[in-house]
Amino acid sequence: MSDGITLGEAQRRGVELLAAARSDAEIDVDWLLTAATGLNNARRRAHPEDWMTETAWRRFRALLQRRYRGEPVAYLLGRRGFLDFDLVVTPAVLIPRPETEHLVEAALETPAARVLELGTGSGCIAIALARAWPAASVDATDCSAEALTVATQNAAILGVEGIRFLRGDWYEPVSGPRYNLIVANPPYIGEQEPEPDQDDARFEPRIALRAEEDGLAALRTIIAGAPDHLEPTGRLWVEHGFRQGPAVRDCLAAHGFEAIETRLDLAGHERVSGGRLGYPRDE
Repeated sequence: MSDGITLGEAQRRGVELLAAARSDAEIDVDWLLTAATGLNNARRRAHPEDWMTETAWRRFRALLQRRYRGEPVAYLLGRRGFLDFDLVVTPAVLIPRPETEHLVEAALETPAARVLELGTGSGCIAIALARAWPAASVDATDCSAEALTVATQNAAILGVEGIRFLRGDWYEPVSGPRYNLIVANPPYIGEQEPEPDQDDARFEPRIALRAEEDGLAALRTIIAGAPDHLEPTGRLWVEHGFRQGPAVRDCLAAHGFEAIETRLDLAGHERVSGGRLGYPRDE
């Protein structure tokens, strides 16, 4: 037994510590207690009088202090749920978010035999598409060797085959047959915007968050390069900032895309845009 701390008292102390700084203190404490004790919420709540072991109490306090200093729960636990599966996450990759699930949903509306994901990070998008289309050939690129290590690990843990993880900047590592679908969740936060310096984002890789040209630089590079890597009528979908929809749609149109559309996130903001590449026009 520990120095007299029960599960219920540990829960109360944890919430008390985090509540002053975080509105989701109870949820965070639930996750951290589960990690420290190995007991799920139902078991702990059914027996709040049970004593914590000394090891579990020490582990919980360490996790609690790190969360108090701002470290994301996903990095503390080393995992994050995405759609219907869990992913390993480390500070080398962006933490998967619900907005990116909308990107996957849009991409899945039209089956594709050859898929390219740019800037794969944790591998969440490539893995989701490969799970949905087991017969598809999926390439996923990233400039970070550390990110590709995480993505490769996630694919192996989930038993997902058919993905080639390639190191390089955007289209740099790919050549050969063209794709039916390209997807990307690139950095799209402008250099002067405050979000990457706030809350959980402070601990995420800068390269996955910020981009030049008011956050549009990577998006423009991806859209401009897509026609050279897509089959005629192939599709491109990108995630973007909630103010960037008009600029992204204009860029898509300027590079030969048709049937351009934008999807909203759960907050009602424009978040995902894409289109179908038209056939080359005669000069």
